[in-house]
Amino acid sequence: MKLLALGGAGAMGRTATRVAAALPGVHELVVADRDLDAARRTAAALAADAPVPVRATRVDVTDGPALHTALTGADAVLNTVGPYYRYGLDVLRAAIRTRTHYLDICDDWEPTLAMLELDDRARAAGVRAVLGMGASPGVSNLLAARAAARLDTLTDLYTAWPVDVGPRPDPPAEASPPDPGGAVPAAAVHWMQQISGTVAVVEDGRLVRRPPLRPVALDLPGGRRGTAYTVGHPEPVTLHRGLRPAGAAADLMVVRAGTAAYLDVLREDLDAGRLTNEAAAADLDRPALRRTLRAAARAARFRGPGTLPPFFAAATGTRDGRPATVLARLGGADRLLADMAEATGVPAGLGLAQLLDGTAGPAGVHPPEAAIDGDRFFRDLARACPGVEVVVEEP
Repeated sequence: MKLLALGGAGAMGRTATRVAAALPGVHELVVADRDLDAARRTAAALAADAPVPVRATRVDVTDGPALHTALTGADAVLNTVGPYYRYGLDVLRAAIRTRTHYLDICDDWEPTLAMLELDDRARAAGVRAVLGMGASPGVSNLLAARAAARLDTLTDLYTAWPVDVGPRPDPPAEASPPDPGGAVPAAAVHWMQQISGTVAVVEDGRLVRRPPLRPVALDLPGGRRGTAYTVGHPEPVTLHRGLRPAGAAADLMVVRAGTAAYLDVLREDLDAGRLTNEAAAADLDRPALRRTLRAAARAARFRGPGTLPPFFAAATGTRDGRPATVLARLGGADRLLADMAEATGVPAGLGLAQLLDGTAGPAGVHPPEAAIDGDRFFRDLARACPGVEVVVEEP
């Protein structure tokens, strides 16, 4: 297959494309980016080791005709262009029109809902599309499915990822596309979108919208206890559809109390219109003194993560008629989680392997838990990242 790597010169795109270049189903690789020089550098670096031809091209996903032309010549597209609440839906629509199989790392819940509504069109076009195959969503969804499978009935289901605890650093800058007028990382702009306004969560088995940064106290197997905070991500949207928790479901940030307080200040200013997503993202890099003081004044309202693991899924329900909680986490993953590009790009590349060989579900638009074989994925992840394994803990 000929693979088009949209945003392939960005931090996550480069990693995902490196993994994809070695996949058996790829016979030609095109690195596409709005920054042609960056695409050429990435293609040249990949070509040194890739077993297939690699070339670069310029594609701006906001240029509809150019995007259509690039997709028309490809069998599959790996889309790592963010933020997805701006670009994801249009790229998937174009892929369906050109009958191009599709995989992305979409981490915004709003376009995920909209893209899932394209399922009928994708099936009619014979297009297989997998949404959100990164770390969170992606690995988190597969961990959630693993945890839920250990229960007879499912009540609550949470996924969680680290902000400033454990091995994870600040998000890297994305090279494709930078937001108009500046070099603010797309990942940071996405984050500001998802800590403001309202976000999707599940309550009493129903998908609802609530303000983010709400505390969730967890008591998990192994004596792991602490508080994490809600954030907008696709997991509640897709896990609600597939696994049907009867109680609550949310995606959570594992974050120190002081950082949560500062994010709450940014949320307040975003909701009041005093900040744009870009300005708030820039503020994360250089916190304003007045916001730092406001955060310090409210820090006591927030509780810390305690002994929660940095990246996990937790399911509660019943087994054999008794209440039970199951924790699924990655063991030996400190090195992987320490690099957001690796933690997101490697799973994307491994998920792409299943898309290319036709095992990632039938035609249609699917979340990871509905399309990706979790057992195979985690075996592949262990080979790609030696020492990484799924650890399931139960009472």
